[in-house]
This record gives sequence, C-alpha cells and structure tokens, in this order.
Amino acid sequence: MIARILLGAVVIGVGFVCVWKTEIPYSMIGPIEFAERNFSGGSRLFYKLMGIFIIFIGALILTGQENGFLDATLGKILM
Repeated sequence: MIARILLGAVVIGVGFVCVWKTEIPYSMIGPIEFAERNFSGGSRLFYKLMGIFIIFIGALILTGQENGFLDATLGKILM
C-alpha cells in the first residue's frame, strides 16, 4: 500500500515537471517531428499533453484504480 502511494506520487511529480518545466524533457529528448507537424505548439505542447496524461496515470496508481479503469475502458476489447 505504501509502495503504491509512493509510486503514484513519483509518477504525478514527473508529470507535473513535464507540464511546469517543459524545457527539461525537451532538452533530454529533443523535438518530435510528428508534434512539430501536427500541433501548433510543436513539441513543447506535446510534452505538456504527455505530462497531463502522466499525472492522470499517477492519480490512478495512487488511488488503486488502474485496473478498474482499464477494465471499464478496454475490458471489452481485450477479452
């Protein structure tokens, strides 16, 4: 239980850093050609969107709802 809470908090922290300081993942990974072509904000907007997605995943892990979410959304497809 404590490990799940810590893992969820770390994942949320990583997502928060991706949204707050977009230069960090941009300098580590670099520009993404797909994002540069398709998003008006380019790679930096893509990293912010990925950060929001990571925060969402971290919240699911923190609350223990990751399996329930996957069952509700992809359960019919995977079974």
